[in-house]
Amino acid sequence: MSARPATATAAVSSPAVESAAVESADPCCAAPLPVLGRDVTVPLVTGGEVTYAALDYAASAPALQRVWDDVAAYAPYYGSVHRGAGYLSQLSTDLFENSRTTVVEFLDCRPGDQIVFTRSTTDSLNLLAQTLPADCQVFVFETEHHASLLPWRDARVTYLNAPRTPEQAVETLERALADRDPYGPALVCVTGASNVTGELWPVRELAAAAHAHGARIVLDAAQLAPHHPVSVRELDVDWIAFSGHKLYAPFGSGVLAGRADWLQEAEPYLAGGGASKKVARRSDGGVDVEWHTTAARHEAGSPNVIGVYSIASACKALTEAGFDALVERERHLIAKVREGLAGVPAVRVLSLFGDDAPRVGVISFVVDGWNSSHFAAALSAEYGIGVRDGLFCAHPLVRTLLGSDPQDPGECGAPEAEPGERSLNAIRVSFGAGTPDEHVDRFVRAVRELVADGAKWQYRTEAGRCVPAV
Repeated sequence: MSARPATATAAVSSPAVESAAVESADPCCAAPLPVLGRDVTVPLVTGGEVTYAALDYAASAPALQRVWDDVAAYAPYYGSVHRGAGYLSQLSTDLFENSRTTVVEFLDCRPGDQIVFTRSTTDSLNLLAQTLPADCQVFVFETEHHASLLPWRDARVTYLNAPRTPEQAVETLERALADRDPYGPALVCVTGASNVTGELWPVRELAAAAHAHGARIVLDAAQLAPHHPVSVRELDVDWIAFSGHKLYAPFGSGVLAGRADWLQEAEPYLAGGGASKKVARRSDGGVDVEWHTTAARHEAGSPNVIGVYSIASACKALTEAGFDALVERERHLIAKVREGLAGVPAVRVLSLFGDDAPRVGVISFVVDGWNSSHFAAALSAEYGIGVRDGLFCAHPLVRTLLGSDPQDPGECGAPEAEPGERSLNAIRVSFGAGTPDEHVDRFVRAVRELVADGAKWQYRTEAGRCVPAV
């Protein structure tokens, strides 16, 4: 054991991982962080190729080069976690547990908080849903992503109407909590930043309201953590959930961080190896199981060590780059996009809290006279720009923002209207730490040209998607 490195990263560090810090002292002129795919070229239907402009960060952000280099350096040392006596297994176990410590520091967790590694934000919130005490009431705004809107199927759920100001959000929650009957365990689920509008929610104030009424609160930080520092202590939330694939970390891992009591008292999320501390046959032929009370209780099976390590690497890269510089540069990009869209009369940007609301780099809009799927397809095929169209797995919110009837046709990722027809969906552009100015400049020019001149190509609907006609 004496030959084993003090930490796994000491054994697998690579020279490239030191290069991720923002270089400029001026936040507004800070360089984008290096990401994979920044030099990828894609073909245009009109001929030729162009460097791809990845503006769909809210779905999956490109991997930071720092993350990829760290994972590549570790890959030859890959081994089973918590399962082996060999050097590589022990090193991989060190790396896995050190990654847990990194996430604790990144989230500024309280002493005693647990970090459970999951597959995604969706998985994290479904895990938390399985730990709710009996008769727990859940309060969730209709504005949530489906990952935080839908997991509470076995609880009594109160869905709150979309607020139009941060103050109204707090007032709505306070009234709902005060009116609950019978008074008992309660959980509030709220987003930190909307995956549709990018607007920041008053998380600290909502947490104070929840605690004042004897409720707990879980923060969906999937869209917040990649853009802003997130502190469990400062926000005073009970749990935080986020996904690696939105935090510039691929390989399908997520995090649920927060209070340990509900997690320790609940049955394991999955039953199997790793979750069980002791298993013995009884004299009657049955099996007695003693489950772990640590995070391992809900991490059954062989863990995704590469995914977990990629999250830890991304946490370190963002921290070292400095969130102050990252936030200021993103504000610069947000201003460019919003000012550019404001100059196109046919464009309507979707918003709950108004133009002055603080936000992250997520902006959704509709274009008069355009099917949103058609518009997004033209951006891709004719300009090499990747955005998203649809209802963004937040159907109630987008319907509210579009002023549609809840029964109007339309579903996430499958618009039914033909090109040129109105559709019940929107277009979303999203960006972050790896986005160069050129990509948002090209996006704004493309929007102006499409609105002014129309598409240069013919399009058709195929399998629910708008695609260039051959």
